[in-house]
Amino acid sequence: MKKIAVFCGASIGFNSIYKAEAEKVGAYFGKHKIGLVYGGGKIGMMGALADELLKHKGDVIGIIPHLLKHEEVVHSDITEVIVTKKMSTRKVKMSKLVDGYIALAGGFGTLDEIFEVLTLGQLGIESKPIGFLNTNGFFSPMLAQLDLMVREGFLKQENRNMVLVSNSIENLMEQMKNYTAPKMTKIVNTTVK
Repeated sequence: MKKIAVFCGASIGFNSIYKAEAEKVGAYFGKHKIGLVYGGGKIGMMGALADELLKHKGDVIGIIPHLLKHEEVVHSDITEVIVTKKMSTRKVKMSKLVDGYIALAGGFGTLDEIFEVLTLGQLGIESKPIGFLNTNGFFSPMLAQLDLMVREGFLKQENRNMVLVSNSIENLMEQMKNYTAPKMTKIVNTTVK
């Protein structure tokens, strides 16, 4: 895995464990020569992650939509900043550059981006590994919701299995390296009369 997109908060949250985990991910990427593709911010979890990887002389690419490109937000010290016109363009650009995706603690934006990738995987459009670093049980309630969706018949178990989870970056990366995307059933084109 040469480059990974990481989705995470523009805040560091109230518990210092989340920032420490972002820094641990940055150090791991640096040690293993994995490039980071992320939202381009210098604040919050994004900034902590990017700063740590830069300390290890790592490659950091920020992709930021024009509407979010403010001097107080965009990280000016990273390897490359790519500015896109729209958020949707940013997501497509990220997809073309990376070998996998990881979600760290974050808010609506983090969930939006990681769930869009999961949806694309479910449809067979994406086949890259998708991991959740479950620091401090942050994603446990969401994972329970996914299990409920399987039990209630709204999510197939093979699609639920696309969600790779660990509370350690080392274990999560091992799962991602060994990941095989599920085979998707072709949807038969039917015409409604």
